[in-house]
Amino acid sequence: MPFAQRLTCTIDDACEVTGSGRTKLYELIGAGRVVTTTIGRRRLVAVRSLLALLDSNMSN
Repeated sequence: MPFAQRLTCTIDDACEVTGSGRTKLYELIGAGRVVTTTIGRRRLVAVRSLLALLDSNMSN
């Protein structure tokens, strides 16, 4: 399945796809710029929020 069609991804997947480190990704999550959900102990990133973040950064 293409990445953009996925609903969620792991933190590691999000780091790989954006090219950012874990620390920066957690900063973006804390600032509310990247949306996550927790299922059990696992934190998943909403792919839509990553795409929106990248779109907003590219348009600036």
